[in-house]
Amino acid sequence: MPRKRKLLAQLSALQNSPSFPQIDAVEQLNTTPGADPSPKSSKYFVTEKKNSPQLQEDFFNQPCVSLAKSFLGQILVRKLPDGRELWGRIVETEAYLGGEDEASHSRGGKQTQRNAAMFMKPGTLYVYQIYGIYFCMNVSSQGEGAAVLLRSLEPLQGLDAMRELRRASPKAPSRLLKDWQLCNGPSKLCQAFGIDKAFDQRDLSQDAAIWMVPGQDPPGEQDVVTTTRIGIGSSGEWALKPLRFYLRGNRFVSVVDKKVEREMAA
Repeated sequence: MPRKRKLLAQLSALQNSPSFPQIDAVEQLNTTPGADPSPKSSKYFVTEKKNSPQLQEDFFNQPCVSLAKSFLGQILVRKLPDGRELWGRIVETEAYLGGEDEASHSRGGKQTQRNAAMFMKPGTLYVYQIYGIYFCMNVSSQGEGAAVLLRSLEPLQGLDAMRELRRASPKAPSRLLKDWQLCNGPSKLCQAFGIDKAFDQRDLSQDAAIWMVPGQDPPGEQDVVTTTRIGIGSSGEWALKPLRFYLRGNRFVSVVDKKVEREMAA
């Protein structure tokens, strides 16, 4: 109690001083003797973190289709080991709904070592390999075993580094890639951003090497094309489900559905 009265007296004496000393006194008053005084326990530190532009866990905590649409226009950021940052605007996604979805890696609700990330909290990366060479990146959503495939990005920053990574990848193209060719497909995206199996099960809301920030001017419904997914022809009726979404008129999209776009225009 004497300690508390002393600190209250200090706070009263500082009431006409600048705000920083007042905050310091309040923090001392609310700190237990011997406790860790580091900023991680300060409400001011927490507020600063909350105001960060990085997309947080609550953004990813959406139903799969909703998240797949919400990703459009958001920015994926990758920090390379040398400190360079790669930025790309998400322009194409696909939703995989979990157990009932015959095209999903978690169909039937089966959980394996390979697809474990699909059953983790929303915002967890699921990275898998195809053809023994290439990688694809998904993000878990609400729903048991549900995840969103990131199909294409519009490169915004670090294009030279993306070209270097594409050239260093297996079966690299011999010609110089144009901007629209860098990330117009799920495997190309992973190559250009240096994403491999080591990123599997990482948390997008907390990871230091890969995260998302909000994009400017989110697209409206009229800007989003809804059509069928790519490369799942053996999945029966699920091959016909409209679970692929892309930004209409964007030249960085991997595959354009001209028929659906004509219907939208009509």
